[in-house]
Amino acid sequence: MVVRVFGISIVVTIVSLIVAFLYGGPEALILCAILGILEVSLSFDNAVINATVLRRMSEFWQKIFLTIGIIIAVFGMRLVFPLVIVWVTAGLTPVRAFDLALNPPPEGSGQQSYEQLLTDAHPSIAAFGGMFLLMLFLNFIFEDREITWLSWLEKPLAKIGKLDQLSVVVAGIALVLAAEFGAADDDRSTVLLSGILGLITYIAVDGLGSMFHPEDHTGPSDVAVATGKAGFFLFLYLEVLDASFSFDGVIGAFAITADPIIIALGLGFIGAMFVRSITVYLVRKGTLSEYVYLEHGAHWAIGALAAILLVSIGIHVNEIITGLVGVVLIGAAWITSVMRNRKAAAEEVSLDKVDV
Repeated sequence: MVVRVFGISIVVTIVSLIVAFLYGGPEALILCAILGILEVSLSFDNAVINATVLRRMSEFWQKIFLTIGIIIAVFGMRLVFPLVIVWVTAGLTPVRAFDLALNPPPEGSGQQSYEQLLTDAHPSIAAFGGMFLLMLFLNFIFEDREITWLSWLEKPLAKIGKLDQLSVVVAGIALVLAAEFGAADDDRSTVLLSGILGLITYIAVDGLGSMFHPEDHTGPSDVAVATGKAGFFLFLYLEVLDASFSFDGVIGAFAITADPIIIALGLGFIGAMFVRSITVYLVRKGTLSEYVYLEHGAHWAIGALAAILLVSIGIHVNEIITGLVGVVLIGAAWITSVMRNRKAAAEEVSLDKVDV
């Protein structure tokens, strides 16, 4: 099954590295490989969350996510999205933005580079993505669950989560604090607007996904086998979620290279393909059912990423820290899941001996 699931990603990786080498030589090949590794390390929690949603969707919508969805992920978020940001914020035409990306102005010319223009837009990007992910995290931890991971913390949070619209209140307070103490004076209104749009987007997509399952009020990640309109809105939810996860990777890529072709090859064709393969593997293997704390760890990683995005509005946070936080939390969730399974197996053996 491993070969079947990861086979296409491996082939795409080899082809992408060859294209990178032909495009820019050994340096481009190395940069492409680094970006692919960066994307996978930053997005493993994304794969876990994707899997929790994907397993609730019909086979048809799973295929749509793994085909059309990958096109959106590769070309939309890793290539077109940065160009659109530069186009909108700098008032450049799409052709001029792409030309600026491929042909950076010489130092000392006084003209802003493509990288600088995209970096200048980071506060609004971080506010939108941070609020969307924060709402996802808060709705998870404020929900009463039969299985808890960090029980000493999750159980009290589930109790206070019974307060109506608490997630919106907490997210709103976080946005105001981020805008007030993190954003520059010129960016404050933009950050607030972007954050509100992120919050509204989550509420809208979440609500649309749940609308067609009135018996299920636990959010997109808990909708049972969705088809038709429900499947479409879960697909839409996954794409917005993927976009929110992509923000830090796209911005972080510019610390390595500003070449949009290398970024598309590394983040998109290599990174995004492997994230999709990991998602499929988790669903097909039933990993989330076997290791029950993985979903919890992924949501705590999302909460950490949301906090990092909001903090990064005013303070630069190294991408290595972002990636490590997610890896550590998911790794801890996996280890504790293994320990839980072993304990349950040992107790079952003990009961069998007693019965004998």
